[in-house]
Amino acid sequence: MSTPKAGTLSARVRGLSGEVAKFGAVGGLGVLVNLGVFNLIRHTTDLAVVRASAIAIAVAIVCNYVGFRYFTYRDRDRGGRRREMTLFAVFSLIGMVIESGVLYAATYGFGWDSPLQSNIFKFVGIGVATVFRFVSYRTWVFRALPVPAPATVVGQREDRATRVPVKG
Repeated sequence: MSTPKAGTLSARVRGLSGEVAKFGAVGGLGVLVNLGVFNLIRHTTDLAVVRASAIAIAVAIVCNYVGFRYFTYRDRDRGGRRREMTLFAVFSLIGMVIESGVLYAATYGFGWDSPLQSNIFKFVGIGVATVFRFVSYRTWVFRALPVPAPATVVGQREDRATRVPVKG
């Protein structure tokens, strides 16, 4: 027999695993867009590595916002769209700095500038920035709607500590 806490915990774990899967699906598409645009720019222009990366990240950010808002977090609070977009932009830019910082250190700090090395360190930067983005997006940008309190029977009291209906 499971306790209410165990049921709640397993439901929360299932919910979080579903959220992580959806975040990963949108993020995976974002990674493909990011790496695709990055490599297209690197092979067709003379832009510096970090500038090419910044452009690619910006394109991926736009794609990711659409995916997160309308797929991953479609059930989340839709109020305050301006606030949501502002926070998304701020946290995405911080993620851009993290991702670009890894690529910058590899390229200019260690001289690893071959196409393969650039892609490896871009991918590593994406991984580090993704952890930051997941936590910040789910915590501050796409806030969960409040869970309504369980209804009590008219005329029935509830124990304030446990929120369980009490007879009598």
